[in-house]
Amino acid sequence: MARFRLGAYITATFGVAEWRRFRLCGMDEVGRGAFAGPLVAAAVVLPPGFRHPWLRDSKKLTAHQREVVAAEVHRRAVACAITEIPTAEINRRGLGWANLEVFRRLTAEVEADGYCCDGRLRIDAVHTVHCLVRGDDLVPAISAASIVAKVHRDALMRRLDLEAPVYGWASNKGYGAPEHRAAILAHGPHPEHRHVFIDHLFQLKLEMPASLTLDASVELIG
Repeated sequence: MARFRLGAYITATFGVAEWRRFRLCGMDEVGRGAFAGPLVAAAVVLPPGFRHPWLRDSKKLTAHQREVVAAEVHRRAVACAITEIPTAEINRRGLGWANLEVFRRLTAEVEADGYCCDGRLRIDAVHTVHCLVRGDDLVPAISAASIVAKVHRDALMRRLDLEAPVYGWASNKGYGAPEHRAAILAHGPHPEHRHVFIDHLFQLKLEMPASLTLDASVELIG
């Protein structure tokens, strides 16, 4: 496989000759697979020549490393925006819709010469968005967006944990860790839980230890 080169990518994808002057907006989302909490995405336009030794896919960094890089991105970025799709909106309109809508909103909010994001999506936005598999590891602006979004959502989940500590959101960030699934089965769902996952609680129950049982009479926690 040929080595990825940012200049060649920008030139070929966006049809420009002076790629170093091209304001590329990178976008990425965090929380798509979470059981609870909002979907969060960030858009970042980096200044020419931006470098940082920890600038890569946020999943490959420690929490401390992400916070350091996010602070530097916020300080130096040409543009940086964060958008949230609340849980209630996800439950009402669907996770698939939310995953596209979050990028549509960011594209309308951030001014740039071109837009790209991680993954395989078809985004109908006010500007054309190019999607690149492994973009969060290849394109610095997407890496920066993934880090900014992750730091923002983690902080948000820690705040939500103060309201409902039984689910352990401060540590699991709303994802389906065993202790989180066990808490759902034991205490019932919270309004911050996504229906797409709660509707499959019986399936989740099969993955839990036999000592845990689902009380079908459990009602939504207020």
